[in-house]
Amino acid sequence: GQAMTANGWRLPAPAGRLLDRSRQVAFSFEGQRYEGFAGDTIASALAANGQWLLSRSFKYHRPRGVLTMAGQDANTLVQLKEEPNVLADRREIGSGLEVWGQNYTGSLERDRDAWIGRFGSFLPVGFYYKAFYKPKGAWRYWEPIIRRRAGLGRVNLDASPGYYDKAYGWPDVAVIGGGPAGMSAALEAAEAGAEVILIEEGPILGGALNYARLAADGNRAASLRDELVAAVEAEPNIQVLASAICQAWFTDNWLPCVRGNRLYKLRAREVVVATGSLEQPMVFRNNDMPGVMLGSAAQRLIRLYGVRPGRRAVVVTANGDGYGVALDLVEAGVEVAAVVDLRPDLPVCERIEAVRGHGVDVIPGHTVWEGVPGPDKRHVAGVRVARITGEGECADGDRAIDCDLICMATGYAPTAQLLYHAQGKLAYDDQTAMFTVKKLPPHLHAAGSVNSAFYLDAVVAEGRHAGWAAARTLGLRVGAEPRLPNDRGALGQSHPWPIFPHPRGKDFVDFDEDLQVKDILNTIADGYDHIELLKRYSTAGMGPSQGRHSALTTVRLAAKATGRPVGEVGTTTSRPPFAAEKMGVLAGRSFYPVRTTAMHARHLEAGAQMMVAGPWHRPAYYGPPEARAQAIREEVMNVRNNVGLIDVSTLGGLEVRGPDAAEFLNRVYTFAYLKQQVGRARYVLMTNEAGTIADDGIACRFHDHHFYVTATTGGAEAVYRIMLWYNAQWRLDVDITDVTAAYSAVNIAGPRSRQVLERLSDDVDLSAEGFPYMGIRTGTVAGIPARLLRIGFVGELGYELHAPASQGEALWDALMEAGRDLGIRPFGIVAQRILRLEKGHIIIGQDTDDLTHPYEADMAWAISRKKPFFVGRRAIDIQMEHGLERKLVGFTIPDPAAPVPDECHLVVRGADILGRVTSIAASPILGKTIGLAYVAPEQAEPGQVFDIKVAGGRLVQAEVVPLPFYDPDNKRQEL
Repeated sequence: GQAMTANGWRLPAPAGRLLDRSRQVAFSFEGQRYEGFAGDTIASALAANGQWLLSRSFKYHRPRGVLTMAGQDANTLVQLKEEPNVLADRREIGSGLEVWGQNYTGSLERDRDAWIGRFGSFLPVGFYYKAFYKPKGAWRYWEPIIRRRAGLGRVNLDASPGYYDKAYGWPDVAVIGGGPAGMSAALEAAEAGAEVILIEEGPILGGALNYARLAADGNRAASLRDELVAAVEAEPNIQVLASAICQAWFTDNWLPCVRGNRLYKLRAREVVVATGSLEQPMVFRNNDMPGVMLGSAAQRLIRLYGVRPGRRAVVVTANGDGYGVALDLVEAGVEVAAVVDLRPDLPVCERIEAVRGHGVDVIPGHTVWEGVPGPDKRHVAGVRVARITGEGECADGDRAIDCDLICMATGYAPTAQLLYHAQGKLAYDDQTAMFTVKKLPPHLHAAGSVNSAFYLDAVVAEGRHAGWAAARTLGLRVGAEPRLPNDRGALGQSHPWPIFPHPRGKDFVDFDEDLQVKDILNTIADGYDHIELLKRYSTAGMGPSQGRHSALTTVRLAAKATGRPVGEVGTTTSRPPFAAEKMGVLAGRSFYPVRTTAMHARHLEAGAQMMVAGPWHRPAYYGPPEARAQAIREEVMNVRNNVGLIDVSTLGGLEVRGPDAAEFLNRVYTFAYLKQQVGRARYVLMTNEAGTIADDGIACRFHDHHFYVTATTGGAEAVYRIMLWYNAQWRLDVDITDVTAAYSAVNIAGPRSRQVLERLSDDVDLSAEGFPYMGIRTGTVAGIPARLLRIGFVGELGYELHAPASQGEALWDALMEAGRDLGIRPFGIVAQRILRLEKGHIIIGQDTDDLTHPYEADMAWAISRKKPFFVGRRAIDIQMEHGLERKLVGFTIPDPAAPVPDECHLVVRGADILGRVTSIAASPILGKTIGLAYVAPEQAEPGQVFDIKVAGGRLVQAEVVPLPFYDPDNKRQEL
């Protein structure tokens, strides 16, 4: 049945809507060279060359080929050089592409493992649960054998992962599905003024209009498609995402959509699901062979890819669509030997008469009983047709028909996964033999055949109504409500029982898992009659197709075997993602919003080299890159000897107000705050429930009921979320507000900082007695209202000034001008980090990690010993009962000729890793290298020596020294 030449399989234009016939593309399959056209998929290009065998099945290694031609099944999974499990009916061919089949031994044509199929009776459903658990340890022997014999593709660990990223969108309306319902919905919402994203799984808009014959002559579908596509392309409020898959619906209409190597994260106000329906396969003997496909798959091959799906066909159907398939086959030059209709009484139908007009034999009340394989057992060569005598019953095959193509068109199931994700309710309708939508949550709409509308006019009307309803919910001006027809065409689209078990088996329910009718019935006989248990015991629906073409049949079989209605059996839980997604898509580069402070322009004007710190852009240092070291040294020395100014607007700012404000901080942070004086600041250290360090900052008490709390640049958002979470648990009388964006802040530091500030503030006593260290005041600086904090992260006399963000640049300018004759200059993060290191101050996230508890980081002084409770208290106490395993210490490198370690270089003792270097720098004021590192507790005393393993494996000796390195009596910051 495979003798036709390549030219015999390829159809001339206008067939092949997706092809660019001016560009031929060469590729290989199983080492043999093939050619296709640009726009061909691997499967369509191979079919155009008469190659229908694509893969071998999971369990029995049976030959498999095209089933859906829509990427909705595992039959077409193939192996690429750098990627396994590629859908051949989705992946386009490319020049030089190398493709292989999967899951075989020897060759795809002659798989040596095909013998397993002869022993199917010895491999009943659930045999792996019963056969490999004894004797004890047997599974360790069997596991590698089973994994070699059954499975999917091979992972290439040397493959280049490529580039992946993410994009974000906030549409008013997201429409999922670019068929007639989706396009109509998008147009209706966009014309009302909504911003719409239209997401289509295929490469072009149109859905079934691109391939299905929805009228006897097929012209109406084509003209409607062209009209709708032109309108969508002309509508400025519609953004089209083609070749994109919406993987899930999450709370508040959060939609992850995958398009190529990009993940779109969409948050829509309204969502319209117009995902259509999936044609379902019939069940008969050998229904899985190459040459047996859905009617819609044959139509896709013809209309989209210009491929003749066979030479002589039999169409088995139970609806009008099967006759549309037959007409398309005739038009494509395929001889249609017969249309076998499961219905005993045929309606008066224009399509049926058109089929008969072509001389096609129409056989009502019969079914395909068996697919007959050819001599090579790798492709269908005929069918046996039998008269139906009851539900799932028929007489022995009384008629044989030669054919190389069997098209199945007996019913549909809604593509309702997204509706299930959103907790939508679907129920089985016995009258239409389909699951239908009964209830949807707010802000979610369904339209088209996913909502049981099949007549073209009804599909378009439903789409318009859904778009209108979405726009109305958004509060947009809409016209009159579109009318919905009473008859939507669902009746008669799906046969209630297209399942005909064969005495000799090979009647497949789930092609992914090689499950036959007897496997489902035996599962129920073993006691697993609940649909969720049935799924897991039999593995029905657990393969790559996730039950798209097996779930409905499984439910029907379970219902009959247990004597319950189909609706009572129900469906299994549908979970995201809708389709397989790569790890790269999830791990790809995220979108980082660029945040700049009010003084950003001034930094650039001053020659700052910017760096990313959390979500912010901050100056690293000021000066050209080639003079980096000199610039940083000068900035450090200017702060130590003169006065410097740094922008610290990126620090988190949180207002905590209310009668229980002090109690709240007392519970969230490790220090004591109930008796903190108004007008004073106090250090805050936050630990989590595991007792590890989460963040730090300063708590400023401006009133008995009012604290202003700072947080680290990178931790501000997390601290705010944590506070809100605990506030919801404790229900204290307190209000928490994130005011980070409302304030600009600067730190002016150095021995002359008071002198500069005195020139700009005459309503605050800046003397050492009037404004002591860790004091806070409110006043004006250069006429700008500000909060003044006398704190000293860099170890010098200094003040943090927090002013309204709108006045940040003016505050910066005023300070720079007031200090001009005193030598003021800005300094960046690098200099600040050296200054703080000289004082031994830790940076959360750099000198700590997610496993660091306060005692390890030498932060015992920040733990209140009197408080009975704070978050993490119990965990810290337990940790201390076990003793320390490491300790953060200050160190220097005694040997000036030794290589300087880098941050994260390991602290070792022999072959054991004891810790790591967390911070290290050359101190300009001390004239030597200093750093912080984790060492063993017994190495933590000053004078102890430990080894650091640097690049190249060399060991460098470091000596523990007391902290801080500089000004140990803190006299300079308390001037």
